[in-house]
Amino acid sequence: MSIIATPEPGEATGEVAEIYAEDIADTGYVPSHTRVMAVNPEAYRAWENLIGAIARPMDKRRYELITLAAAGALRSKACRLAHGKKSLQYISEDQLVRIARDYHDAGLSAAEVALMEFAEKLSTDSAAMTDADSTTLRDHGFTDREIVDIALAAAARNYYSRALHALGVEVDVPAGLSEPLRSALMDSL
Repeated sequence: MSIIATPEPGEATGEVAEIYAEDIADTGYVPSHTRVMAVNPEAYRAWENLIGAIARPMDKRRYELITLAAAGALRSKACRLAHGKKSLQYISEDQLVRIARDYHDAGLSAAEVALMEFAEKLSTDSAAMTDADSTTLRDHGFTDREIVDIALAAAARNYYSRALHALGVEVDVPAGLSEPLRSALMDSL
């Protein structure tokens, strides 16, 4: 549990109250990660703007696959669970369970596997990356813009997940997440 003191939703004021209200409208509650990160509402809003600029032009399924791969490589329970839930909008639950267990054997296209491998490597050993890593994406049909967006999406997940780890943010299990999916998302971490 985080040592960071956060106001309860009914006690929040100003920008923090607005941030909380947005999460309540979206998910029905204020997740622990929002509460902690909203201690600096300016940085929270900057994060939202950054992730929006990265994710908006991207295919949403691809964005979630990148996020799941990066979060998995980082062993980020909070991000795996939150994005596991979000991924259900773009990926069937059965396939998502398979992806969470082993994306190499989940019926993904070769291009999707390549982008997940890229995100995973960026998250575990970015200093070892070479032109060959980007060339592999190009060989799977990704444009320069898409390659940049894949790198940015994975790097952004690293930023957020690492901040959550550093601050000891409590992991929330999103409502409505089935036990098989929850287990699949968490077992490999």
